Amino acid sequence: MSTSKYLYFHKLSTRWKDIDSFGHVNNANYLTYIENARIDLINQWEINSKIKSIIIASIKIDYLKQISHPKKLIIGQFISRIGNTSFDIKADILSFDKKILYAKTLATCVCFNYTLNSKLKVFEKIKADYNSNC
Repeated sequence: MSTSKYLYFHKLSTRWKDIDSFGHVNNANYLTYIENARIDLINQWEINSKIKSIIIASIKIDYLKQISHPKKLIIGQFISRIGNTSFDIKADILSFDKKILYAKTLATCVCFNYTLNSKLKVFEKIKADYNSNC
C-alpha cells in the first residue's frame, strides 16, 4: 500500500477499554482515533484559540476491517480539498507497518472564529500543506 499521499502520521495503541463484547475495537473508537490525530495536525498549524480555530461540518467513516486488541496503529492524514472557508482532511487508520487499511475517513472542517461565531477564510498554513501535496 502506498503511503506517499500522507503528509502527517499519528501513532497510537488500542486500549483495553476500546473493545466491545465481540472482542474487537468498537466502531465509535475509530472516530476518537481520528479526532486525536486531527488535533495533533491542528496544533501543527497553530490553530488553537477562540479567534483562530476550526469547527467540524461533517465526518464520514468507511469501516473496512475489524481492529483487535492489542494493536499498534498509525493514522495517515492529508488535505484533500480546499475551499474558500472549508477544507477536507482524509485520514486512514492503518496497521503500524502500514500494510492493512482498517478505515477511511473524510472530515470537512470550517475555519472558524468562536468569539464572532463566524467563518473565516482557510488559513495560509493549511493552504501551504495542500499545495505541497498537489
